[in-house]
Formats: sequence, structure tokens, C-alpha cells
Amino acid sequence: MDRDYSQTVSVIIPVYLLEKYIKQTMECVLAQTYKDWEMVLVEDGGKDRSAEIIEEFIKENDLSDRVRLIHQKDEFGAAAARNTGVRESKGRYIAYLDGDDVWMPDKLEKELAFLREKDAGFVFTGYEFADANAVGNGKIVHVPATLNYKQALKNTTIFTSTVMFDTQKIPREKLMMPKIKSEDTALWWRLLREGNIACGLDENLVLYRRPGKSLSSNKLEAVRRIWMLYRKAEHLNVFYSAYNFVFWAFRAVARRI
Repeated sequence: MDRDYSQTVSVIIPVYLLEKYIKQTMECVLAQTYKDWEMVLVEDGGKDRSAEIIEEFIKENDLSDRVRLIHQKDEFGAAAARNTGVRESKGRYIAYLDGDDVWMPDKLEKELAFLREKDAGFVFTGYEFADANAVGNGKIVHVPATLNYKQALKNTTIFTSTVMFDTQKIPREKLMMPKIKSEDTALWWRLLREGNIACGLDENLVLYRRPGKSLSSNKLEAVRRIWMLYRKAEHLNVFYSAYNFVFWAFRAVARRI
């Protein structure tokens, strides 16, 4: 009998040089209290043991019917990997999970209940910064009840590993990320610009692992990326870009102190 995917959450995980972390990330999905999920991992050409570790995990836990490993051959990068995962997924609901982050055991259960309660197509949650061992440092990022496009330009609080989509409200083709830096933020802005509202569940359900040399921890690079998004992706003029940038910078600093 074919599986019914009408209540399934498809967990999309891009994989690149994650041999230190990917097993723990997969374990956090396996430990979810909501059990109707599938994992779609997209390996992005890294020359480490990530794929081998994933295959061993699938075999050891007898997950061949719920977990798929896809090897990218033509396009590379996080955006391409996530896009492949979305196209190959079967569940009604889409949840992104970066391959070095960790979910709380009730993340899917609580977020899906929230999405249904709000009758929303796009939801996100709070999260906590963590060290290289995924130990939270107590700095929890709280999120607003809703975000529209103009608000999101000034507040990039939506973190990739916290989001969930209902593909009956936002079709899969709308979830394709552009192949630019900060592709996730660019997607959120595009969806909100098209009239969607993102609903925030202000509860810490994700550990955001931040190894010391990660791109996100490079402050100058973060500044450059957000400015380029304003100017090149959203085509905002210099003055409106600068206006939004001031609010973005204040909130970005506040999240980290």
C-alpha cells in the first residue's frame, strides 16, 4: 500500500562537509515526537565522510523508506541543494534543517500545530545560539507574532532551520531559492513581497550551531550580503536601503549580545 503523504513533513537537509555534525542532526529528526516525516538529504559534492555516515545511519536505523540521500551532480551550493530537496520531497509540509543545527524533540509537533491553528502557509520559530557542540549558550532569539514584507526588510529574524511551509498554500515552485548569497532571506522577502504573511511562534525550538569560522559569524560579510540584497535582489534605492539597514544592524547586534 502506497504511503499517504498528506500529513507528512518533508525535512530538507543540504549536506556539505558535515561529517562532524550530520549524525546528530539526523538523530534530532528521528527523536521528533511528531512521527509523520521524511528526510531528504542533498549531498553537495563535499569530499568528506558525510555521505558514508548518512548511509550508515539509514541502515542502522532501518530508515530506507523514510530517508533519502540525493547526490547533486550539476548544481552546487545551499540554494541548489534545498531546491533539489523540495522538488524531490513528497510531504505536504516542508521544513528546512541545516545539517549542523539541532531541533528540540517537539519542534515539528508544536510548529505544525501552530501552522494549523493560524491557518498559515509560512511559519517560523524562536531559536537559541549554540556552540560547536550544539550546547546552547542561553541567548534565545525571540520572534514577532507576524512579519510582512516591509517589516522583514528591517528584521531578518527568520532563521532557516525554524521555518515550515504548507505547500497547499504556497506551492513548491514558489519555494525555489535564488542562487545568491543569503538565498534564504531572499526567498523569505520574495514570498512576503507577494503578499504572504509569516507567523512567528515565539518559542525556542532550534539550536543554531555557530562554529567559530562559519560564514554567519563574519560580520563584514554579513553587512555586505544584506546590502547587496537590498540593492540587487530587491532593487531598493540607496535611501530606502540605508533606512532598512539601520534597523537591521540594530536588531542583528541585539540578537548577539
